[in-house]
Amino acid sequence: DVVGILCLVSVAAALDFKYHHTEELEAYLKSVHAAYPSLTHLHSIGRSVEGRDLWVLVLGRFPTHHKIGIPEFKYVANMHGDETVGREILLHLIEFLVTSYRRDPVITRLLNTTRIHVMPTMNPDGFEATKVPDCYYTQGRYNKNGEDLNRNFPDAFENNNASIQPETQAVMNWIKNETFVLSANLHGGALVASYTFDNGNSVTGTLKGYSRSPDDDVFIHLAKTYSFNHASMYKGTGCDNRQTFPEGITNGYSWYQLEGGMQDYNYVWGQCFEITLELSCCKYPPADQLEKFWRDNKAALIEYIKQVHLGVKGQVTDKNGTPIPNAIVEAKGRPHVCPYRTNKHGEYFLLLLPGTYVINATVPGFKSILETVEIPDNTGNFSALKHDFSFSQVSIQSTAGSCPKTPLYQELERASSAAAKPTLHVFGLMTIMLVIFK
Repeated sequence: DVVGILCLVSVAAALDFKYHHTEELEAYLKSVHAAYPSLTHLHSIGRSVEGRDLWVLVLGRFPTHHKIGIPEFKYVANMHGDETVGREILLHLIEFLVTSYRRDPVITRLLNTTRIHVMPTMNPDGFEATKVPDCYYTQGRYNKNGEDLNRNFPDAFENNNASIQPETQAVMNWIKNETFVLSANLHGGALVASYTFDNGNSVTGTLKGYSRSPDDDVFIHLAKTYSFNHASMYKGTGCDNRQTFPEGITNGYSWYQLEGGMQDYNYVWGQCFEITLELSCCKYPPADQLEKFWRDNKAALIEYIKQVHLGVKGQVTDKNGTPIPNAIVEAKGRPHVCPYRTNKHGEYFLLLLPGTYVINATVPGFKSILETVEIPDNTGNFSALKHDFSFSQVSIQSTAGSCPKTPLYQELERASSAAAKPTLHVFGLMTIMLVIFK
């Protein structure tokens, strides 16, 4: 009945600026999904150590499943349970998106062209364990097993001996099951946008105090997009006089080295560009500051989502027009240690700044196709440049093993140091290098 629908809408819209504990958070997400069933999809991607659901609300015109050509985007917050601002502003982001759909043309186009996944808390146990809010540090940072989830992922540079936690495994499975293109994880304790790599070695330039990824230009653009659309992050003043961040951004390694971080894992093994957003000097600020945090971040959160439409996307098909999964598609000059491959629909998405690029599509056993593309700035049009590749040979189904979870950059470092001192091993190491970069 109409009254019931109105009640649902008002429940979904009446989100207070306060901290929402597990039961309230679940109730809120369920009320939004009930009020906007065709625009949202609510599911749990797993459970925490203590058995709390890891809820994700998906928003978009086709919320329940991936649609060809529509990129997947995600926000993850509260990975450290005592860093709480992100958790709350993502709830307000959800409210803003659902209430603006069909009213605000920009939000309407954004939701029609993007599938947006929002995980308000990755560490619900840590949040509930934080009994006394503190600006600096509490035990609630860790999960119930005392593990730091942002040191818990496989690492591309060294063997991470931490045992994988249920929350981490759930996120790894989630990344594997979706074609995420762009992501951010929301933290607290500083005011800066930090980008890949968080770890590194001589191959990525750590001798100069910076760990550079092959897509460094794109990461700098992404970090600046957030900081310059934020109320004050771009000023770079940091949280105390000792630490400043020019333009409100930093390379993760330049700030401090960490092993097993989520953003590096997304980029290397998930084919997803992720940055880390530090949103508040105080990790767990008083609730009466939440409204200001929402206002300070609102424009930046929206502008950042739009960047999922940077670059080029398309499908790789055989002579019958059948999609080819696991074809490698990369821009020349920026190879990934774990080559970026097409999904089961034969789709690829490459985030690239406007410019001219040679795109290389490779199907094992066949001649590569190299095509030059001119990429415009398409974020305002909510669609990356579309460019398909067709392999005219016999119809094929490409299969490939998944990329090993070993520290891939260790092999490159060994290869480059061996190349500096020629020995009989060089040929073998160069072969490894070619295999990794193929």
